[in-house]
Amino acid sequence: MSPTDDRVGAPHDRSPDDGLRDDRVRGDERARDDRARDDYVSVSCDLAVIGGGPAGVAGALTAALRGLSVVLVDSGARLGGQYFRHPAGAARGGTPGLDRFLRQARALGERAEVLLGHQVWTVTRDGDRLTVHCQTPDGRAVAVRCRDLLIATGAHDRPLPFPGWDLPGVLTAGGAQALLKGNGVVAGGRVVVAGTGPFLLPVATGLAGAGAEVLGVFEANGGLGLARHPLLAAGKAGETAGYGLAMARHRVPYRTHQAVIAAHGERELEAVTVARLDADWNVLATRELACDTLAVGYGFVPQIELGVELGCETRQDADGMPVIAVDGRQRTTAHGVWAAGEPVGVGGRYLAELEGRIAGLAVAGEPVPGVLARRRRRMRAFGEALHHAYPVKPGWQGWLRDDTLVCRCEEVPVARVRAALELGATDARSVKLLARPGMGWCQGRVCGYAVACLAGESPRPPRRPIAQPISLGALAELELDTP
Repeated sequence: MSPTDDRVGAPHDRSPDDGLRDDRVRGDERARDDRARDDYVSVSCDLAVIGGGPAGVAGALTAALRGLSVVLVDSGARLGGQYFRHPAGAARGGTPGLDRFLRQARALGERAEVLLGHQVWTVTRDGDRLTVHCQTPDGRAVAVRCRDLLIATGAHDRPLPFPGWDLPGVLTAGGAQALLKGNGVVAGGRVVVAGTGPFLLPVATGLAGAGAEVLGVFEANGGLGLARHPLLAAGKAGETAGYGLAMARHRVPYRTHQAVIAAHGERELEAVTVARLDADWNVLATRELACDTLAVGYGFVPQIELGVELGCETRQDADGMPVIAVDGRQRTTAHGVWAAGEPVGVGGRYLAELEGRIAGLAVAGEPVPGVLARRRRRMRAFGEALHHAYPVKPGWQGWLRDDTLVCRCEEVPVARVRAALELGATDARSVKLLARPGMGWCQGRVCGYAVACLAGESPRPPRRPIAQPISLGALAELELDTP
């Protein structure tokens, strides 16, 4: 939507670089303005899709090609999600599959309405119709009314606390990758990458290829985690070999059974403590390594707030995280609501795109070909194998000191969490009520996993009636949709 145009469908210039539209209406038959004024816009469609990554674009395009009116909503400035994040003006790039994704995005732009820069904060229901409530950066409220909804909101990094993790220069692995892919910014000069899981490899090779000196990749688990699943791992052998060659070319060491357990510095990161670990992540020996940047990641947290809010049942994934439960057609237990990609279980961009296609077919009322169903089952099995191969072990809690912050928003140290448990707190919710972790700006998105582990339970589905921070003005607009 042009910054000077308040109504959906107002003309604006098309980008000459990548051809992706911001939010232009193509034909009255695909989207209809129900009501508009200076600060409120309403649009109707058959299918609304939340999320512009591989799952969302595949689902939206599949449905649009079968004649449904589709509106895709995403908070980013460009389609792509985390995996296909790219800078403005990129017509192609080095990320595997980006060229193909951009072609899909252009095709979607010709057949559906794409609303970029729209933050979805809640979804309401009125009978068989759903309304997706969004806010634009300039504070305008946008409502997308639909018959069916596809949730493809992706996931965010799952960090673990350790002494010094709040120092400038310490960031998540996904954050380092987002800076590089989206803005061409290299997070630092001398970088350490640590945590667990295969995601560390593309982060390290991307930073090294962009000119950073990557001092090492420290994998807390073993390096042969998928050895027990040779058939599942065979399809990824080429990709893994590519990362291995890139790391060898840039002389990036890869160390298993090692982790960063502390960060040091007066005003910013100056060094990290690297520990050699046993099988449960207990510390065996330590050494210090000078660096100016640490990128750390321990898996991902699926973003399922909107699905939970709509009453979708959840299940526990192989890594213990709650995800939205779906059937073989990506249908949730809530009427008219579908889900694909990371919200139903982290499994990578190939699986996300496949599930998006299946959801698009199902919403259009078409059968799901057996070959797609079989491929989905195989990819889901691989995702579960990854969770088992790269688990988070309980020994990380031994890295903590009493003054280590668990909740950075509310500055809650470990000592206060432990005091809450001694006072009788039995779960993460009661710890939150007594010690305030999770009551800050991020609402537990960063610290929720750690607090649950410290309380001795698996993470529970989030209960947030407002999925994203919004203005009071946008909240007041909600009354326009009540009978």
